[in-house]
Amino acid sequence: MKRNKLYILIIGIVTIIASCSEEKLNPVSQIKDPSIAQNDFDKWLYKNYTVPYNIQFNYRFVDSEADMNYNLEPAETDKAVRMANMVKHLVLEAYDEMTGSSAFMRSYYPKVVQLVGSPAYNNNGTAILATAEGGHKIILMNINSMSLGQLTDADFAHYNYVYFHTLHHEFAHILHQTKPYSRAFNQISGADYVQDSWMTVYTSDAAAQKAGFISAYASSAVDEDFVETYSLYLVTTSDSWNALIAAAGANGQIIMQKLAIVKDYMLTSWGINMDTMRSIVLRRQQDLFSMNLDSLN
Repeated sequence: MKRNKLYILIIGIVTIIASCSEEKLNPVSQIKDPSIAQNDFDKWLYKNYTVPYNIQFNYRFVDSEADMNYNLEPAETDKAVRMANMVKHLVLEAYDEMTGSSAFMRSYYPKVVQLVGSPAYNNNGTAILATAEGGHKIILMNINSMSLGQLTDADFAHYNYVYFHTLHHEFAHILHQTKPYSRAFNQISGADYVQDSWMTVYTSDAAAQKAGFISAYASSAVDEDFVETYSLYLVTTSDSWNALIAAAGANGQIIMQKLAIVKDYMLTSWGINMDTMRSIVLRRQQDLFSMNLDSLN
């Protein structure tokens, strides 16, 4: 089974690596009866994840849901509460607001979200911070590094790129695997995709943007280009996006051409206006700074 992995170099360079599986979302419920006593957080998760979305949100360490090739630590409960609040507010409820109910996310969103306390360290100086397996499961790692209390701009910028951009990225894969996008998108960059060489061809997102790709990882394959364009547009402010396009030079218009196809696809295939969706996501990002993210209220 192929996995999409989000890596961060120890010195701080973040990139996405590997390809995402073409597996379809399993319609069979993945929610199992609890075998241990339920605490307040378990009850909150059942009410806020299982009932509305049929999502199993694991914060306890589950061997079958983790990669046993790595020495991993379980997530601390207080950090897991914080992440659960943010995912609910920024991702699940954002789509609910866009579509008018929880039915859309219940039907299409991955059925397992697994938290891991530590990164998964590799021998080459990288650490995996998030992985995704087809349409079934997303693993968010390094949860124990999260700060508690008042959210800071620096913390959120990191979470937004590593975690929330990834969650939108993977959801977009499920959507385009369910309803294919126009082949016109494939023709824009054509033979310019560099497959597994993307990390050496483009050593930064800025370099890839000057070649017409929204990120370095987007240059690896057409499907990754499509979902990176979608996800990064949703989580990036208008000012930052415009600055990015301007800095890309003439090839910034290639990115905008791709974005136009992504927007048309989301509207005609799923009834989602991406500009409206983006406004919802960006507003909800700002909400986080006045929320008690460590509460189960």
